[in-house]
Amino acid sequence: MERAFLVQHQRSDTEDVKIIGIYSTRRAARAAIERVLGQPGFSTYPDGFTVDSYEVDRDHWAEGFVDL
Repeated sequence: MERAFLVQHQRSDTEDVKIIGIYSTRRAARAAIERVLGQPGFSTYPDGFTVDSYEVDRDHWAEGFVDL
């Protein structure tokens, strides 16, 4: 099972999510965070980063959705 690691950033006071990138290893994902951490905005909210692991070539949302 091949995995990919999605790095995102979100401030706690907003729903605006920034996708930093998708990486082949958790180590590469952490290195990406280190590269952008000093940039404007990211340095102000350093706790906003997440790294999520996903199985490649698999549907991750297949239930559909409802308009509200």
